[in-house]
Amino acid sequence: MPDVMPCPAGQPLEQPLDQPVKRAGRWALLRRLPLRRILCLLPLLVVGYWVVQHRSLIGSGARQMFTANPYWLLTAVATTGLGWVAVSFARQGTVLERLPARRLFATQFAAGAANHLLPSGIGASAVNIRFMTGCGLPPARSSAALALYFLAEATTRVGLLVVLLLLFPQALRLGPLLPESVSGMVVAGAVVAAGALVAGVALIRPVRRIVVRFLRTAMADARSLHLRPSRALALWGGSLAFPLLQAAGLVAVALALELEVRPAHVMLAYLAATAVAAVVPSPGGIGSVDAALVIALVAAGAPVEAATSTVLAYRFITVWLPLIPGALVLGGLVRSKIV
Repeated sequence: MPDVMPCPAGQPLEQPLDQPVKRAGRWALLRRLPLRRILCLLPLLVVGYWVVQHRSLIGSGARQMFTANPYWLLTAVATTGLGWVAVSFARQGTVLERLPARRLFATQFAAGAANHLLPSGIGASAVNIRFMTGCGLPPARSSAALALYFLAEATTRVGLLVVLLLLFPQALRLGPLLPESVSGMVVAGAVVAAGALVAGVALIRPVRRIVVRFLRTAMADARSLHLRPSRALALWGGSLAFPLLQAAGLVAVALALELEVRPAHVMLAYLAATAVAAVVPSPGGIGSVDAALVIALVAAGAPVEAATSTVLAYRFITVWLPLIPGALVLGGLVRSKIV
């Protein structure tokens, strides 16, 4: 008889020989799952969760619109739609290649819904990078185009804010609302954060190498784009029109609710509020933008109740109304492999 080796204690007499077969079966099952269909439904599910979580806020915004002037509300809806057109022009201005216009507009509409999944515009940025890489642009150039868009949009927004502050220096009275200690802490925090960012880039060699390579690509693309007048006009014209249209939408809602604040002061309040709210990362600006807009309108001379009603109605038109259609469009873009 052949010798039989004793089995160590605690181990089975026979090793299961079908484990690799079971693993292969599991991988085959995962491959058969409709992952793209699941990804198509994911934006709608997340947006539905957001709607349920903020249903009281949505209801308050909708109730404010029942007593408002419908023509001014339609104007606010129109400026919101034109804002996506302006963003489409600005995005086209960041690349030399011609992007498909309809898909580009649909991507900007869907990016608004994606912006509610992640804070600080990360969702919209991810959608746009996926769209540009799907159009054939390398990832480095897609990232450079995104950075150029943010630079142009921030430059025009801050430029508009500075111009309005020079024209209406007494429009915002923040003294009673924000004590000097709070404003000093905000400024100090911004300086410390900027210093830490610069030090990190300068001292960490891998980070410095990535940043230098990225800046070279971005500068080369920016020089090439500004040699094309059509691209430069699309970039800077769209970047200027977008905050103007957003501010005009708030002005239209304020007129619809008969807010007793001058339209120029409302525009100044909007630009100041969005500049401050950009420091506080939150999905879709929910919470940070709302609070900043109320504070800015009160600083411009509006009563607290009227300012709150105006902000709720404005956010209902610009955020909650297009949210579910945007999620549906985003799901369609994912299913058709555009993003």
